[in-house]
Amino acid sequence: MNDSPKAVLNIDFVSDVSCPWCVIGLRSMEKALADLDDVSAEIHFKPFELNPQMVPEGEDLTEHIAKKYGTTTAQSEATREMIRQRGEELGFQFDREKYNRIYNTFDTHRLLYWADLEGKQYALKTALFESYFTHGNNPGAHQVLLELVDAVGLDVDRAKEILDSDEYTEQVRAEQARYHGAGIHAVPAVIVNNKHLIQGGQPVEIFKQALAEIAAEGN
Repeated sequence: MNDSPKAVLNIDFVSDVSCPWCVIGLRSMEKALADLDDVSAEIHFKPFELNPQMVPEGEDLTEHIAKKYGTTTAQSEATREMIRQRGEELGFQFDREKYNRIYNTFDTHRLLYWADLEGKQYALKTALFESYFTHGNNPGAHQVLLELVDAVGLDVDRAKEILDSDEYTEQVRAEQARYHGAGIHAVPAVIVNNKHLIQGGQPVEIFKQALAEIAAEGN
């Protein structure tokens, strides 16, 4: 029996709620941590907007990807099917029929900043992922956000105050600028103990190996 204390990793998970690879990266990381008996983690989600100039009503996802990356409809569909399969392997449902638009996510990052202060950030983040990718809800719509806030046990009236103001705008902008300044231009970017970077939606075994090696450094 191993009675030695667990190594505790501090993980900043830089991501956007409209990023499917962020779901895959998070699920892979979760499974890797579950397999590492002597490692635990404190996870904080940090803001990154894939489309900071996105209009509130959003855009058709296929059209948006074609315009942004120059991909064909067939290429886009193939990528989305690959993502769906990866999600299924990790126990997450990407419903391609329902999440077919891309939206502005700045208000979600403001609420996630607040939820971190309240100790409910993880619950809200995962609820946002499911709301968008599984059910096709607009993550920028205030009514959707308030329903999710209520579902995870946060104060709905307080959340409405935040959404109706510019509260936490400065803090979120500052965090985004800090990560851009550090060279983070794609997500997910998983920063462990403020110095190790794991980039992208890596497979479980890659996360497991990386996290084990980082944890061993601290022993």
